Amino acid sequence: MKTLIDQLSGYAGYHRDPRNILTHYIGVPMIMQAVIILLARPQWLVPGGIPVSLALLAAVAAAVYYWRLDGRYGLFMSLVLVSMLVLATPVAVQPLGDWLAWGLGLFVLGWVIQFVGHYWEGRKPAFLDDVTGLVIGPLFVAAELGFALGLRKEVQTAVEMRCGPVRRRQPLSP
Repeated sequence: MKTLIDQLSGYAGYHRDPRNILTHYIGVPMIMQAVIILLARPQWLVPGGIPVSLALLAAVAAAVYYWRLDGRYGLFMSLVLVSMLVLATPVAVQPLGDWLAWGLGLFVLGWVIQFVGHYWEGRKPAFLDDVTGLVIGPLFVAAELGFALGLRKEVQTAVEMRCGPVRRRQPLSP
């Protein structure tokens, strides 16, 4: 299994433009929430009357993966996933049209925002070369947010040693 630094560096190589990173702060959570909403509707009751959905199973699998990469990020991402499951549950029981409107609407809008960012970056999304980018994207957003807040400097330094720092925007020339 690749390490945290391997995964973040590979993904970060596609995301060095600060405008693209900004679009990821918005688009990635929208896409995550959309997927959880769409996977939360089919539910099964397991012994004890506990409802289980594909969203829950996917969130548990993702959380386990994040924990294996790094305990602190694993904890943070687990809290994010639980929050998204809590938000998705009441949407999943809405009438079919409302559920689909929320799920598909957030999904499409999130991807539009992502593709604008990649247009500015001048590079295709990472998942087109490596499908694990779909799981690493949310972790990248969490890491970049932490870096912006001055957290996990050792991780930021290791990532930047491999793929370079985020490019600073050049001022416009007169």
